[in-house]
Amino acid sequence: MKNATLCAVVLLAMLALPATAKEIAGVKFPDTASVDGQELTLNGVGLRKKVVFKVYAVGLYLQAPSKDAAKVISSDQIKRVRMSMLRDLEKKQITDAIVEGFKKNAGSNLPALQERLDKFAAGIPDLKEGQELLLTYVPGKGTTVESSSGQKLSVEGKDFADALFSVWLGGSPVDGSLKKGMLGQE
Repeated sequence: MKNATLCAVVLLAMLALPATAKEIAGVKFPDTASVDGQELTLNGVGLRKKVVFKVYAVGLYLQAPSKDAAKVISSDQIKRVRMSMLRDLEKKQITDAIVEGFKKNAGSNLPALQERLDKFAAGIPDLKEGQELLLTYVPGKGTTVESSSGQKLSVEGKDFADALFSVWLGGSPVDGSLKKGMLGQE
């Protein structure tokens, strides 16, 4: 009886642990990332597919890991989406998909966000297979968009970050399976 209780406690403790280093579609996501001297934990990973094509692998990094999408979006913590391209994508393909998801989730806030969304979309480059796009929100600083091709821009406002992270985690995510993976639910 004592051993069964101990096993149950150990199993529950293991289930409560955040995701660790993972690989999806050949892309390795380390279990941590460092931003502004803070360590973020890999919350979960997912694969974006369009029809039968693998488009990108994505990892979500958070200061405070969570399986609750609304909590992740609304929290004022450092958070990062790391997208690794699995095929060549033109700027228009990337921005159209993100802007569509942004508009679906921003709702009545869209007019206040539109100018910043346009700035964001203008800063997204063409990306080749194997290149990455990092979207990082830091409280008080805003959202930084960096590509492995060297381009970088910043967009101010937590309201913008909330709408951007909602593209993947909001009520109308770009892909439900991808959302579950990023939340560590798969």
